Amino acid sequence: MAVTVETLEKLERRITLTIPADSLNTEVESRLKKLSRTVKADGFRPGKVPMSVVAQRYGWSVQNEVMNDQLGRAFASAANEAQLRVAGTPRVTPKEDAPEGQLAFDATFEVYPEVKLGELSAVEVERVTSEVTDAAIDRTVDILRKQRRTFAQRPAAEGAAEGDRVTIDFEGKIDGEPFDGGKAEGFQFLIGEGQMLEQFDKAVRGMKVGESKTFPLQFPEDYHGKDVAGKEADFLVTTKKIEAQNLPEVDEAFIKSLGLEDGTVDALRADVKKNLEREVKFRVLARNKSAAMDALVKVAELDLPKALIDSELERLVASAREDLKQRGMKDADKAPIPTEIFTPQAERRVRLGLVVAELVKSNNLQAKPEQLQAHIEELSQSYEKPTEVVRWYLSDRQRMAEVEAVVIENNVAEHVLANAKVVEKALPFDELMTA
Repeated sequence: MAVTVETLEKLERRITLTIPADSLNTEVESRLKKLSRTVKADGFRPGKVPMSVVAQRYGWSVQNEVMNDQLGRAFASAANEAQLRVAGTPRVTPKEDAPEGQLAFDATFEVYPEVKLGELSAVEVERVTSEVTDAAIDRTVDILRKQRRTFAQRPAAEGAAEGDRVTIDFEGKIDGEPFDGGKAEGFQFLIGEGQMLEQFDKAVRGMKVGESKTFPLQFPEDYHGKDVAGKEADFLVTTKKIEAQNLPEVDEAFIKSLGLEDGTVDALRADVKKNLEREVKFRVLARNKSAAMDALVKVAELDLPKALIDSELERLVASAREDLKQRGMKDADKAPIPTEIFTPQAERRVRLGLVVAELVKSNNLQAKPEQLQAHIEELSQSYEKPTEVVRWYLSDRQRMAEVEAVVIENNVAEHVLANAKVVEKALPFDELMTA
């Protein structure tokens, strides 16, 4: 019999499902009999519990289980017959006017939308490029030196300077009153490395061991501590210890300590450049991919299934709770997280997912085996043992699915950039790395 599909609004549909009452009862009796072979009850031997007792204890749950199974099969069959692409889980409610000997239900659900892909040639996309400069290599070498620096007590007559590690006691007050987090003893930080607010950092420079100083400090309006944000505090600081840093020379010993057997400066700079170029490549790819996806969404027309948005919201909230748990928050699972703060993100993800899927299907942009292999090998190059990393990916379906998703995204981005109005922009290395 043909399935009648009722359109409610946009993507919402409704169909009527019927289940023969005899079929339901027969299946319930069959499952109860099977259950009676193993069920235990006081006063009866295993397998000898009367059916009336089994039915009284388990009848409702078995009937509910059978009902769900039969409704699931009936809905799947009806959706398949009507060639419907169902989005999410149907909402099933009983109907009063069922034919004799039948149980009738309304199944209300959403279907996947028709996605209309617009003309990419009409949209402008910015594609960035960037290069690794000698200055970037110099800075990276300096970072490597800082990672291996040592500290030694600065002479008592000398004040604290850029790069020194200072140990201080401090107390801050606002309008003469202490505030939470405004006091510490034996606190340690590095001058000039952004660990403290700039005013605090500058005030400590030049101070000597044992010296105390009082100075005003204006907290920024966007300061993370909301109780003090935008307010002015008076700080009393006493220096307890000052240590000057000692950076290692870029010599053969230092270079070999980094794992480079050829302990030459040229070898070090070549290795640093290779690693930076790999990082630049991934960042440029990510930025251009994001721009391409924005363009793709801009020219597409579609309605969004609420069921898919709700599922995405659940994932985002679960991810937020997991993040809170990782940060050490107690009872993160019970933390009140309003879903509406994630609604724009959820809608964008659903929209992008549907548009990308349509573009992949209509333009044959699926990931090819050689693309998967090439991507894995590229990822492995940043590890000490690339071969083991490749094997690690290939041995797990979930990891391979993640790689496939990335490769498909890359294919989509390339397709968009090949068909859109592309505006080239050379991005300075520093801007790319801080974006």
